[in-house]
Amino acid sequence: MELQDYLKNETKLYVEVNEDRMPDGTILPRSFVREDGARCEVDRILDVRPAASLKAGGAGLRYKVRIGRKEAFMFLEEDHGVERWFMERK
Repeated sequence: MELQDYLKNETKLYVEVNEDRMPDGTILPRSFVREDGARCEVDRILDVRPAASLKAGGAGLRYKVRIGRKEAFMFLEEDHGVERWFMERK
């Protein structure tokens, strides 16, 4: 299986995230790159909790974030020691 095939998913959108890692282990997403290449700033983190994505499958830390006037979920999943960020496709 090619790497591109592994990262391609009909319901999950893996995204590049600029994040801050705090000394206490807290991870804070600051911005992400959309599928079209545009960078979006995370204006505010509203909630963080362990949760599953009911739309896309998978689980991890679910971040409820505000991006401009919209709210979205970002997920930080860990699989075999590899952390990846994803968002649910619409």
